[in-house]
Amino acid sequence: MDTVRLLLSKLQMLFCRETFHSELDEEMAFHHEQTEKRLQSEGLSPEAAHYAAKRQFGNAARLKEESLDKVAFSFETALQDFRYAVRQLRNKPGFAATAILILALGIGASVAIFAFVDAALIKPLPYPSPNRLVDVTESVAMIPHACLSYLDYLDWKRLNTVFSSMDVYNGQGFMLSAPKGAELVKGVRVSAGFFRTLSITPALGRDFYSGEDVAGAANTVILSYGAWQKRFGGRNGIVGQSVTLSGIPNTIIGILPEKFQFAPTGQAEFWVTIHPVMGCDLKRGCHPFFGVARLKDGVSIQAAAANMHVIAAELEKQYPDSNRGQGSSVLPLSETIIGDIRPILLLLLGGAGLLLLIASLNVSSLLLVRSESRKREIAVRSALGASPGRLIRQFVTEGVVLVVAGSVLGLLCAEWAMQLLTRLIPTDMLGGMPYLQGLGLNWHVLVFAGVVSLSAVVLFSMTPTTRLRTRDLRESLAEGSRGFSGTMWRRFGSNLVVVELAIAMMLLVAAGLLGKSLYRLLHTEIGFQPDHLATLDVAVPEVSYAKDEQLVALERQVVSRVSALPGVKSVALATQLPVSYNGNTTWIRFVGRPYHGEHNEVNQRNVSSSYFTTLQATLLRGRYFDDAEDASKPGVVLINETLAQKYFSGEDPIGKKIGDTELSPKSMVEIIGVVKDLREGPLDSEIWPAVYYPYNQSTDSYFSLVVRTSQVEESVLPALIASIHQIDPNLGTTGEATMMEKINDSQSAYLHRSSAWLVGGFAALALLLGVVGLYGVIAHSVGQRTREIGVRMALGAERSTIYQLILKEAGWLAMVGIALGLVCSAAAGTLMRKLLFGTQAWDASTLLAVTAILAASALLASYIPARRAASVNPVEALRSE
Repeated sequence: MDTVRLLLSKLQMLFCRETFHSELDEEMAFHHEQTEKRLQSEGLSPEAAHYAAKRQFGNAARLKEESLDKVAFSFETALQDFRYAVRQLRNKPGFAATAILILALGIGASVAIFAFVDAALIKPLPYPSPNRLVDVTESVAMIPHACLSYLDYLDWKRLNTVFSSMDVYNGQGFMLSAPKGAELVKGVRVSAGFFRTLSITPALGRDFYSGEDVAGAANTVILSYGAWQKRFGGRNGIVGQSVTLSGIPNTIIGILPEKFQFAPTGQAEFWVTIHPVMGCDLKRGCHPFFGVARLKDGVSIQAAAANMHVIAAELEKQYPDSNRGQGSSVLPLSETIIGDIRPILLLLLGGAGLLLLIASLNVSSLLLVRSESRKREIAVRSALGASPGRLIRQFVTEGVVLVVAGSVLGLLCAEWAMQLLTRLIPTDMLGGMPYLQGLGLNWHVLVFAGVVSLSAVVLFSMTPTTRLRTRDLRESLAEGSRGFSGTMWRRFGSNLVVVELAIAMMLLVAAGLLGKSLYRLLHTEIGFQPDHLATLDVAVPEVSYAKDEQLVALERQVVSRVSALPGVKSVALATQLPVSYNGNTTWIRFVGRPYHGEHNEVNQRNVSSSYFTTLQATLLRGRYFDDAEDASKPGVVLINETLAQKYFSGEDPIGKKIGDTELSPKSMVEIIGVVKDLREGPLDSEIWPAVYYPYNQSTDSYFSLVVRTSQVEESVLPALIASIHQIDPNLGTTGEATMMEKINDSQSAYLHRSSAWLVGGFAALALLLGVVGLYGVIAHSVGQRTREIGVRMALGAERSTIYQLILKEAGWLAMVGIALGLVCSAAAGTLMRKLLFGTQAWDASTLLAVTAILAASALLASYIPARRAASVNPVEALRSE
């Protein structure tokens, strides 16, 4: 019954507030009247009984307030608190705007970065049972995560006992006829069960049949949803029609789901099956594929890795020439997809979290300062009957209003920041991050924002509440009672400032280390002059250029035609441009040396005779290729400096001969020159040994054109494309860019640059907030000590003494904050050392520079209140007290 009565009271409070108040007044008047009658019956006069009843009941307002509290947290009182909180903030627009803006910056930064973390690290892969999918590849000493050979894949698939299915894939470009000439489009070669391993069913049509990937099977293709819409207008009758890819007709059998994504292959449009009939597919020593498998139920990744290790060891014994030193690698597919992005994202999330913390501390400081100015108000309300619960409720309401306003603005900032950061990612890199599609304020991000906001509400509500427990409210009604509260605030506020300065120090050091790392990355030695270089990738249809002689003739025609363009100084081509990746390797063997089956793995590049002069590389000894050195001439090769030092230490490599592991006559070549190292891989990778074969002796149907210009290189790119299509409209072109763009937009450069800029932005905001917090503490301290300063000056204290008094207080705070920040910076630098390039985690110059910046900023922040203190008029200061 009591529960029902309480529920009815709550409903009455909500919908019949006036009736409830009237009945409450009547009930209180009734009890007061009955008490008077009882006192009169005991012998008191009516007047004495009336005053005795009032004394017994106490403060009527307090009784009414307590009655309301006991009955319910009413909508009416909540609405009153809300209106009062809004009036309080509106009466202090400077405080409200500052607090909301600071809070919005902290929430916006943390929510935006969390959205990226959620998309990349938290959300599961978009496949059924994604935790059962693993990446399966081979592993060698130079390449821990190496590609698979097709023959090894067949053995791994047959012999393993841990996978319910295993398939392979590799990215490939196809030439598609287009009105402006052949267009190079992204495609993927897969084994027949690839989509079944991922548990993906085509949205239209069918999947590949088992056995549709063997030699002699029909050529079939599955389209991505985007290719279906973009290139075929989304026609329903597309299944069964034919599309020609690189001169080969393929029957369209299906359309993939609209939201299908497979990050390792980027935004591939055409998916065809493997047809191993010739070339690399049939060589165990050639490794073009990546593997993906689904674990059997109950099998762990560790068990799968152990099983594959045993199989790799058996294959090494069975095929000692091709499989020597080759192990296996089994990793979660999600880990392979994320790659190097995980530590960067965690670093940025940590930086955003620290910025949110310092923003929250700053708002807490503002609330503490504001609570000082409201102490008389709180004391008066308490004396007039407001209970501690009602006061706390008011503070909670004010905290909620403040946080809601800051959160709404912060979410708007976060949405804007997410879109901006996504647009800043290079297009090629973004294609490999399909998990960023639809990045925005999803429910994961909103829950995170809600937790952050709730934590802020608790913090901001409790901050002024501490004032109720740390001083006697009745003393606040008297003048001159601010000494204790001022001392309390100086101590508490000082602690907050020390924490803020330490966090700012840590973020500044991190930004400094990342900035220095980025500078050294972009200024690392690459072995050539990257300015005034334009590049273009060209794909040649193998059907039309099946013979080496045809490819050599095409190369010479391309060089001749492009060399005649205005502004072109020299032209060259290569199968792989520098500053791209370490890969496309080969095994070499040295003539005249003992051989025990070891794999001397080196980068292989096929280049034209003018390649090194176009790049303005340095020839250390010997000579370059001659354009006349084609297949009819003896085989020649150039090597880089690293290979010469590793395999020809103390001897001259010129004239030495190398070949494949069997020293087959066709592979035998003579070293004719040594070039200074070109950085073939990413900027932050090591330089591998490399061999350069003349293109005229080792042709390829896919090459990159590199052009040195005498004018702005961007202006030459349209003419390059037009020239290639004038030679043959069926030649495919893609990837037109300047060399500087390729370097600056490379993944290593982008990740270092974005992390440096974002952490630097967090650090700048943290420094600003820390300095503002220090200024607030010192300024408030000066205001509290006006009388003391006036007395000191009246007794003869010099202005310099006052300056010293104030600056000493600020100096101690800055010194403690910097010292604590140095300790935290050492720990943070150690954690982020893998993200640095050419920079030590404990870099002395960075630490000294940051210390100087923070100390100078603290000095500037404290100078202004110190100057105001030194200009105090003693007479007016004493009179104001």
